[in-house]
Amino acid sequence: MSGSNTKIKVGDKAPAFCLPDAEGKKHCLKDYKGKYVVLYFYPKDNTPGCTLEAVDFSRFRKEFEGANAVILGVSKDSCESHQKFVDKHKLTITLLSDPDHKMQEMYGVWRPKKFMGREFLGTVRTTMLIDPHGVIIKIWDKVKVKDHVAEVLGEL
Repeated sequence: MSGSNTKIKVGDKAPAFCLPDAEGKKHCLKDYKGKYVVLYFYPKDNTPGCTLEAVDFSRFRKEFEGANAVILGVSKDSCESHQKFVDKHKLTITLLSDPDHKMQEMYGVWRPKKFMGREFLGTVRTTMLIDPHGVIIKIWDKVKVKDHVAEVLGEL
């Protein structure tokens, strides 16, 4: 089983992307030049860990904005799914739809996972911090949701 063999490292230029948000509006990495970008990849809308993470990022959005940072969540869920997720949990962050997981492959987060003895390809929960010049300055791989948002904010 092969997943993404792209291995992004701290110090690499972040790969360019343009993806639609919950309302279908395109967001491109270049739109955020001059800001820090907290790019977080998560497996699925409305699952317990993903909901907790999105709610936490939303709760601290103002603090991130105060540190010149924007938060972008990415999953393979559709724009419609993201809109329901945003509405249900009153999320205030931007969620991007990557249904064919091309961006996740570029960033090396679409990898083999195991669950209940089965191996399959999926999104490995990962957060990357991109500096205002588009360089990756920190990577959290296989993120544990509890206290993660505070840790990311502390890094800024």
